[in-house]
Amino acid sequence: MGNVFAVTNQKGGVGKTTTTVNLAASLAENGKKILLVDLDPQGNASTGCGINGVVLEKSSYDVIMGEAPAAEVIVKRDDFNFDVMPTNSDLTAAEVELLDEDLREHRLRLALEPIRADYDFILIDCPPSLSMLTLNALVASKGVIIPVQCEYYALEGLSSLLKTVERVRQRANPTLEITGLVRTMFDARNNLANQVSRQLITHFERKVFHALIPRNVRLAEAPSHGVPVLDYDRSSRGSIAYMALASEFMRREKS
Repeated sequence: MGNVFAVTNQKGGVGKTTTTVNLAASLAENGKKILLVDLDPQGNASTGCGINGVVLEKSSYDVIMGEAPAAEVIVKRDDFNFDVMPTNSDLTAAEVELLDEDLREHRLRLALEPIRADYDFILIDCPPSLSMLTLNALVASKGVIIPVQCEYYALEGLSSLLKTVERVRQRANPTLEITGLVRTMFDARNNLANQVSRQLITHFERKVFHALIPRNVRLAEAPSHGVPVLDYDRSSRGSIAYMALASEFMRREKS
């Protein structure tokens, strides 16, 4: 039965979607069966996997609103060796429509249940806000992966997310845990980045992944070509870093 992980941070621009797409690709490269769920109405994870949201007949909106089973929406990307549940701007409407629905926080969990056995890991790309969509992702998940850019407001921005995770654990998903923090867009030449990195390790200790995701041009270019960096330039520093993150993630999940 595949374990589900929400990749989230309420702060935008921290490498959340980049981490979801490239961790999915790197885990698939290691022979794991992976489903990437795009739950961000911006649809950047879908675009980063070469899927045009404009022409989608069904998306994660239909799944979360109970209008289509997950199996009918999933796109098989054989060239990447992982599957995608894509989305588009239609998902924005779900924020309001879910308010009047029964079991509104549990919609995604219930929708994923019939297909979980088909995958080793399911990664959910969440919107950059603590919204009803993010809440659905947290209720559906075993763990939370938090990309963090090592900058001045990094620790301050985490506090609301950690409080939300704790509330979800107490009220709806007692097994939810913080899987780990991923330091993204890291520049070792930057003194502030190194200082914040040390602060994260002091506060979260073993929850901080050892793998560091660097600032990397090839990593930034890959989404415009609709492919993970592993398919764009597997020898790049970004590709190597995400392969290291995938290896560390798999080791943690075995222990």
